Amino acid sequence: MKAFQLVEWQQPAQLHDVPVPEPRPGQVLIKVGGAGACHSDLHLLEAPAPPNPVPLPFTLGHENAGWVEKLGPGVSGFAIGDPVIVYGPWGCGLCMNCRQGMENYCQAPGGAQPGGLRGNDGGMAEYLLVPFTRFLIPLGSLDPRVAAPLTDAGLTSYHAVKRSLPLLGAGSTAVVIGAGGLGQMAIQILRALTGATIVAVDTSADKLEMAKKFGADEGLISGDDAVRRVKDITGGQGAEVVLDLVAVTPTLAMAAQMARVLGHLTIVGVGTSTLPVNFQSPPHECAVAAPFWGSIPELIEVVALAQAGKISMLVEHFPLDRAAEAYQLLHHGKINGRAVITPNG
Repeated sequence: MKAFQLVEWQQPAQLHDVPVPEPRPGQVLIKVGGAGACHSDLHLLEAPAPPNPVPLPFTLGHENAGWVEKLGPGVSGFAIGDPVIVYGPWGCGLCMNCRQGMENYCQAPGGAQPGGLRGNDGGMAEYLLVPFTRFLIPLGSLDPRVAAPLTDAGLTSYHAVKRSLPLLGAGSTAVVIGAGGLGQMAIQILRALTGATIVAVDTSADKLEMAKKFGADEGLISGDDAVRRVKDITGGQGAEVVLDLVAVTPTLAMAAQMARVLGHLTIVGVGTSTLPVNFQSPPHECAVAAPFWGSIPELIEVVALAQAGKISMLVEHFPLDRAAEAYQLLHHGKINGRAVITPNG
């Protein structure tokens, strides 16, 4: 089968011929319908080798959905042809966090080991081997080629919003910095779960227009004027919740100025900049957190929202032999929602 693989650090990924995996006891082989291309992949492709590099090559793609192709010995609960989405952060399954479904915070040495990110093969191939059935969530009527980004863009946004729900009652304000694929999902989740006024902030007027279609009450071009407008909207107090889905120096500076006393400033983006913290900034007792992905129960809830039509992802499809092109477009900010690789059409 064909697989899009990271072969060498700081070099473009390559399309290779690799054997189709054979599921062992407890494992499931998935025929991949869709594999999302994420900014996390760009950081992986462009970064130097880490201090303890994982073995190369491995197949990219950590946002995966498809159909059950083959069951390993002893597997039950699924049938051939079932549409499923794959939970991404694969933990040990034994530690306290994993036992609660929070495999994203696995306490085993090395933490969660997602397929497509840390040496395990991901879904940018015709088939994906999933090590345990607990990582599979039924999709029902959802199309795997459209639903694939729910496992990261959807789940990460959902987890980031859910932790702040106590602050987001009627009359509250939530700011979403970055109105790309992740931001579009965060806006929809805020609209579905809260009564907050939702403010989208971005450098692109086109993305802000799209943000309004997804439920944002207002769209602001990044900069000092956006900070002043958020202060006006909130009576000078700042927003209860600010989600920075970019996390570069200008966005982090805006986030600190837009947040309020006792608010939440949540860093979701994987930018490498840092947030200056001192007695004056962020505002007093504003909690700053950088959550990672989400739990298995939360992914079940995300799928339920999508099945109910409350959230959806704007996707652009690319066949497997155009995966490199999809990443180039993503690098240059030319993807309006989420690029999804479709190895099986």
